[in-house]
Amino acid sequence: MFTGTNIDDIIVLTVLFLSARARGKPQPWQIWVGQYAGIATLVAASAIAALGLTIIPDQWVGLLGLIPFGLGVRGLIGAIRLRSDEELPAPAVASGLLSVVGVTVANGADNISVYTPVFRAIGVASSLITVAVFAVGVAVWCLAASWLGSHRKVVDVVERFGHWIVPGVFMLIGAVIVIESGVLARLI
Repeated sequence: MFTGTNIDDIIVLTVLFLSARARGKPQPWQIWVGQYAGIATLVAASAIAALGLTIIPDQWVGLLGLIPFGLGVRGLIGAIRLRSDEELPAPAVASGLLSVVGVTVANGADNISVYTPVFRAIGVASSLITVAVFAVGVAVWCLAASWLGSHRKVVDVVERFGHWIVPGVFMLIGAVIVIESGVLARLI
């Protein structure tokens, strides 16, 4: 789930590390701390939202998978519209710690729609394990982006195809939530 919802973040992080190498801003430590703080903010917002969803009966929680699926469809439509454009939009670049946090939260705000139903469906213990996996995932993402940021050809490929990959992953996550919840059987 971390990988799927943050595949677009690898592009942003790579650009940040490229900027750190080229301009000295933001500092690598600011990228790391900002990424952790931004992801923590997204996870906290999702956990709070998941607690609010306790009013929804368990048998219908799976319908929340339609949210990331819909976001994926919207992203796919946007990617189709962009395919005729000569230049894809560039990710935002930050210059300091707070701006890295801001970019991470803004770039990952749609992650809340995925994390919330998952946290609601898997319970507290599994959610805590998921958060621990996310913490490791952030480190892996920062290391990978730092490495990618030193290879221009890799950056070009990620920038070129990332807008297709992200919607597909969101649609897959949404479909898995709906299917594995068993909610389709209740509707039929």
